[in-house]
Amino acid sequence: MLNADFNAALDVANELARAWLAGTDERPVTPLADAATVCASLPDALPSTGMEPAAVLRELAACAEPGLAGTGSGRYLALVTGGVLPSALGADWLVSAWDQNASFGELYPAAVAIEHAAGRWILDLLDLPEESAVGFTTGAQGANTATLLAARNSVLAAHGYDVEARGLQGAPRVNIVVGEEQHSTVFRSLRFSGLGADTAIRIPTDERGRMIPLALTAALELLDGPTIVYAQAGNVNGGGFDPIAEIADIVDAHRGRRSVDDTWFHIDGAFGLWVRAGHRHRSLADGSERADSWTCDAHKWLNVPYDCGISIVRDPQVLARAIGLQAAYLPEPGGIPNPVDLVPEASRRARGIPVWAVIRALGRDGVADLIDRGCDRAAELANRLRDSAGIHVRAAEINQIIIGFDATPTRSAHERTQDVLAAVVAEGDCYPSSTVWKGEFGIRLSVSNWRTDEDDIGTIVASIERAVAGST
Repeated sequence: MLNADFNAALDVANELARAWLAGTDERPVTPLADAATVCASLPDALPSTGMEPAAVLRELAACAEPGLAGTGSGRYLALVTGGVLPSALGADWLVSAWDQNASFGELYPAAVAIEHAAGRWILDLLDLPEESAVGFTTGAQGANTATLLAARNSVLAAHGYDVEARGLQGAPRVNIVVGEEQHSTVFRSLRFSGLGADTAIRIPTDERGRMIPLALTAALELLDGPTIVYAQAGNVNGGGFDPIAEIADIVDAHRGRRSVDDTWFHIDGAFGLWVRAGHRHRSLADGSERADSWTCDAHKWLNVPYDCGISIVRDPQVLARAIGLQAAYLPEPGGIPNPVDLVPEASRRARGIPVWAVIRALGRDGVADLIDRGCDRAAELANRLRDSAGIHVRAAEINQIIIGFDATPTRSAHERTQDVLAAVVAEGDCYPSSTVWKGEFGIRLSVSNWRTDEDDIGTIVASIERAVAGST
């Protein structure tokens, strides 16, 4: 009976998944139903009796599919969302079937070993210090939080303050230095850590969203005490990279003026850090290896399923002291670090296994091609939009593009941009999102799906051109 239920459920899941994937290019990329509509289609009252597992899956798919975004399409451009490579999808199915808690190597050796191997490959691909600890988190938010806790504890320990034992009450003030274009997840992590989002010192940025080195130098010269400096590898709007090598020099100079080593340098590279795995844009992230910690996402440019972020800390002991778990009933770690000492979660899916599968399937050259090809497609899209009358490309770097439009006699530039976005989303041939860049509302297009090809670029341009022609 048990095997029959499993087989029936897996057969139906396979059938529904294949049908969904097969229709990727034909369906609208935008959802057909909003959350309220999907909620209304679900059974309202708690049923008294159950259903066969296969029937449950069919009902689930029927209710869900109208509200699903076409994230697997090469024309999905909202947020920086990768698709799912075949090797990653297959591995993710196995992760569910195996159902391992990838936290303790003694209890779940295969899951922990595979994630450890994936982490070593990540360091190799990104050319980061091989001694670093690698944790697989829910995303850049979790990774930024884990690395911030390590940074906070390290800079306070330099002043003899044990925040793990004493908490933040009475702790020395920690200086947080960020660019004014820093991603919102960093400020959320500051809230989580007890350091406070509003305490951050915001360094001015240039027209491309990059931190201005002279302004950073001036700010650090005024600071005393524990300090954490953030740099950004890839602005979430325009794609610009902070001048990382220059920032590393400035941080080193600040360290040299200090009597204790109370300075930490972090790079937030949710998508941009991946250029170090490519060939043509690698120089944008030169100097990244000099940081103390790094954040990136695998569910963006590496195209593994949601969710999978990556936290990297140069000194594994610092990370383990900040977030490690100790309890009498837990097994002692062996030769491979327990992931529970690398990420905030104690119970977690083995989300690093699809990462291993993708890297194994692509190899170093394939990963480089994935990154470079995404940049090429984005450049092609930006160039074609520039050549189209009435469309202004306001920013375009690596895989990020922002566009806007002129005002008309009846609509402001802001209103017209809203109109164009609404028309494109309603049509459903592609799915961009909105943003505010340098004080102006714009349409944001992020190219990070492995399936995006020249036909997709043509379809995207045509959709935007139709929307522009229809806006007055």
